Parts: sequence; structure tokens; C-alpha cells
Amino acid sequence: MSSDRPVSYRPRCRRLTGFRILGTGSYVPDAVVTNEHRRERLGCDSEWIVKRTGILERRHALPHQATSDLCFEAARRCLESSEVKAPDVDMLVLASFTSDMPFPSAACLVQNRLKLQCPAVEIQAACAGFMYALITGAAYILSGVSKLALVIGGDVNSRVVNPNDRKTYPLFGDGAGTVLLARGLSEQGLLSYSLGSDGSGGDLLSQPMGGSRLPPTPEGIQQGLQYMYMDGRAVFRWAVDILCDTIQDVLKDCKLRPNDVDLYVPHQANIRIINAAIDVLKIPRSKVYNNLQRYGNTSAASIPLGLDEARAEGRIKPGNLLVLSGFGAGLAWGTGVFRW
Repeated sequence: MSSDRPVSYRPRCRRLTGFRILGTGSYVPDAVVTNEHRRERLGCDSEWIVKRTGILERRHALPHQATSDLCFEAARRCLESSEVKAPDVDMLVLASFTSDMPFPSAACLVQNRLKLQCPAVEIQAACAGFMYALITGAAYILSGVSKLALVIGGDVNSRVVNPNDRKTYPLFGDGAGTVLLARGLSEQGLLSYSLGSDGSGGDLLSQPMGGSRLPPTPEGIQQGLQYMYMDGRAVFRWAVDILCDTIQDVLKDCKLRPNDVDLYVPHQANIRIINAAIDVLKIPRSKVYNNLQRYGNTSAASIPLGLDEARAEGRIKPGNLLVLSGFGAGLAWGTGVFRW
């Protein structure tokens, strides 16, 4: 595929209501990596990073930590805030593209550490992963198969991004976020959502080596094929388009105007992507939640991490309308209007 941005076909919007978020939780590692650290390590200009991304610092997992460790802590905090005991959870859905290992899944590892007696499934949709996991968990709730579904998004990006890549390495951080789903009122949940994928753009953002197509080899490792590859310019343009277009789609489907929404919680990829989209839609920046200045791009963790912090800050109240949007490798996206 050329580096020109793809034009992604968007399936029709759908509705999924009657469920609610009982509680939230999040966790970021203790290691703070500032732009100054990146300047010393890679020669990156600190002001350039801020200007181009909005990121001041990010968190990196400690040597003994993996994705399941971050997800476990976020889930434990979520259960604590929800005042729910682990044995009562009957479904676990975990989104990640940086699982501890190819198998077993991080979902099963977290299920074991939490001592849950339930199915545990993992979803890989990169930075759109949490939205895919949220809709999957909600479907289990609404079908009656599950009464309490734990939905987790977590990634340790610092292990899959080339530490010598000055353009990509400073963008990413590590973290995890969790929500607990249960039955709710008929007007709660996703009033409209757009969930889609465009595999024709798969080569714009990928980890070439490590799967069945290209198993690890010494030669591949020397070439750095075990690390993330990103066509930054094409991905940026596609991300702005898909964020802007899908927000318009779901608002139109609900017969809402941008100002009717109480809070926007987009995937924290890059402040320039977020601002470009919301400026086109004339959304006041005061209505958009941002924490990427502290965490960078945490992939599947960014939306639930934002929800947990926004809730703690009192920015989310019962009955509020939220717009959630994730987008990334695949290419894949998920955007929804959610009534709290």
C-alpha cells in the first residue's frame, strides 16, 4: 500500500444500551521518563516533543513488570472502587497488543491472579482495543450470559517500540485501565457506536517480526524487525479523519450536536490529532479530556485510564453524555456516545 492515507469504509452505526459502568480503576508504573531523559538518551529536543505531540513525560514498566502485572493492579483497584468481590465477576475481557507472551493470554494470567472463576478472553485491536473489549463485554451482559464483566485495556509499549527510534519512541508509554460492567437502565450505555476496520492499511502500523509469517531470526533482530513500524505521516492523517468522521457519525445517529456532549475521552495518541479533529467539529477544548502530557500514548489503556482519572476529578456524573473513541493499528477504530 502507498503511504497515502487510506479512505476507510465505515459500517453503519449501531446501538447497545441497558448496561452501565459500575466502577473504574487504573495503574501506571512508577518509572517516570521525562522529555529530558529522552534528550539525554536519543538527542531529542524536549521542546520539539512537546510541540509535535503534547507529551511532557510517560511511564515505563519496571524490569520485572509485564502487561498482565499492570492490568492486574488496574483491575484490583477497579473492584475495590466498585465494592465488588472478585468471585462475583463472571467474565473478563482484556484488550492488549503487547501481551506477556504469545500464549497463554494476559487475560488468563490476570484471571488467575484475581482468583476469578470465569472465562477470560483477549482482544487484539491495538489502540482501538478497549472499545472492542467494551462492546464485547456489554454484549455478554445484555445477552444475559454475564452479570458482572471486567473489561481491561493495558499495554507495555516500551517493550515493542525501538528505543533508538527518535521519532516513535518518545510517543509511547505504559499503563492499564479497567471498567466493571453490569446491567443498567434502558437509556444507559452506548446510544450509538461505530466499530470498524480497514486491513488495507495494515502495513502503515505493524510489528513485522514475531508471528507465524516471520518468526524471530538473528538477521531480523539485527534489522530491528521485532519493533513497531509506523508510517507516521499517513497514520496521522488517517487518525484525524477517522476521529472526526466517526464522531460526526455517532452524533448524527443520536441526533445530537457536539455541544450536547458533556465530555470527550479520545484515545491519547497525539495532541495534534485530537485538536485537529475537535477544531473541525467546533468542540470546545474544555470538553475534551487529555492526560497524554503525563502518560503519552498508552494504546489500549488510554481510554479507561482517562475515564478513571476524569471520574476521580468529578468530571463524570450520572446521566452525563460521553464520547469515547479509539483508533490505531489494523487499521481499526471504535467510537461511541455513552450515557453514564
